[in-house]
Amino acid sequence: MGTSTGSIPVRAGSALGHWNSAVTSYYVLIGATALLLVIGLVMVLSSSSVESLDSGDSPYAVFLNQARYALMGLPVMFVLSRLPVRALRAAAWPALAGAILFQLLVFVPGLGTGTGGNQNWVRIGGFTAQPSEAIKLALALWLGAVLARKQGLLQEWKHALVPAVPVAGLAVGAVLAGHDLGTALVLLLLVGGALFVAGVPLRIFAVAAAAAAAAAALLAKGSDNRMARIMSWLSDSCDTTSACYQTLHGGYGLATGGWGGLGLGESREKWSYLPEAHNDFIFAILGEELGLIGTLLVLGLFGLLAFAMIRLIGRHPDPFVRITTGAILCWIIGQALVNIAVVIGLAPVIGVPLPLVSAGGSALIMTMAALGVVIAFARSEPGAAQALAARPSVVRRSLAVIGRTRG
Repeated sequence: MGTSTGSIPVRAGSALGHWNSAVTSYYVLIGATALLLVIGLVMVLSSSSVESLDSGDSPYAVFLNQARYALMGLPVMFVLSRLPVRALRAAAWPALAGAILFQLLVFVPGLGTGTGGNQNWVRIGGFTAQPSEAIKLALALWLGAVLARKQGLLQEWKHALVPAVPVAGLAVGAVLAGHDLGTALVLLLLVGGALFVAGVPLRIFAVAAAAAAAAAALLAKGSDNRMARIMSWLSDSCDTTSACYQTLHGGYGLATGGWGGLGLGESREKWSYLPEAHNDFIFAILGEELGLIGTLLVLGLFGLLAFAMIRLIGRHPDPFVRITTGAILCWIIGQALVNIAVVIGLAPVIGVPLPLVSAGGSALIMTMAALGVVIAFARSEPGAAQALAARPSVVRRSLAVIGRTRG
C-alpha cells in the first residue's frame, strides 16, 4: 500500500519515500560524515608528504597522526550517538564549565603553548590539545539547554540575551585572550545559529549581530598582524612577503586543477609553495589534484550535512535538540564556508581549518563528537527509533545474502 506526499503518490520503497523516511537524517549524517572523513585522510596524506620528507620525517608522519586522531574520534562519536537526549541535556552545564576551565590552562606556564601569535594549545604528557575546540561543542549544548527552557520568554530582550549572551561572551573572551580570532568568529556563528533557531526576534538578533561585528572590527584593528592580513587581502599587489601569499598560491592550485585535476598526488603547490597545504589550505590541494569535480563533491557532502541538520530542526519536537543542532550546523557548515572563502580569496586569511578534511587532531575529534551528538538527535526523531529497531541485524542480513548466493 502506498503513502502520499501532497498530491504525489509515493510507493513504499520509492526514492521519494526513502527521503521522507524517519531515518533519512540519520543515514545522511553517517554517510556524508564517513565520506568527508575518508576524503580528508586521503588529502592529508597527499598534501603533507613532501613537507614531512623535507623535515626529515616519514612521508606518512602527518597522515598517521591524523589517522590516529580519526580512530580516537570514532569511539567518541559512536558513544555520543547512542546517548539519550536527556543525558546530553544534563551534560550541558558541566561540559561548558569544564571546557572554559580547560581553555584557561593555555595561560598556565609549562602547560600552555602557542604558535603564530596564538596562545591556544595545552601540552600535557606528550599530547597537545586545543581547548577552544571543546568549547564549541560545550557551548552548543549549553545554549540548547538554556534557550529551550526560556522558549516562551524569548520575545523579551532581557530573557533573549541573559544569560545566553554574557556566558557565551565569557567563552568567546577566553578564546580571544589567546589571540585566536578565527575560532572566536566561528563561536559567534554558533551563538547566532542557536539564537536564530530558538526564535529570538530579528530586531534583538540584529542588534547582537551588529555589536559582534563591531567587536570583531575593533579586535582586528587592534592587531598589526590582523590588519596586515586584511590590507594585503584588499590590495591589488601580492608578493612572497605579503600576507596574501597563501591565497595567491591557493588560487594557483585551484586554477591549475581545471575540471578533472592533475591526479591524486600530483599537486605542484604542495612542494613548499603553499604554506599550511595540509591544514587551512587543503581545499586548494584538493582542487588542484581532483579538479572542479573534487571540490564540488566536497561541497555537495557539506550540503548533505546541512540538509540533514535542517531537516532534523524542522521535524524534531524537542526545542533543545533543534537549538543545539542549529548551533552545530552554523559551526560546521559556517566554518567550512569561511575556510573555502579564504582559499578562493573572498575573505582574508583567518586560520580556520576545513572540518573533517584538514589536518588537526583536536578539531577532528570535536567535530566528530558534535556530529555524534546530532546523530543521537536523529535517532530520537519521531519514528526513527522504531524504524531502526525494525531493521534486520547485520548478521541476519549477511546470512540472508549468503543463503541466496548458495541457492
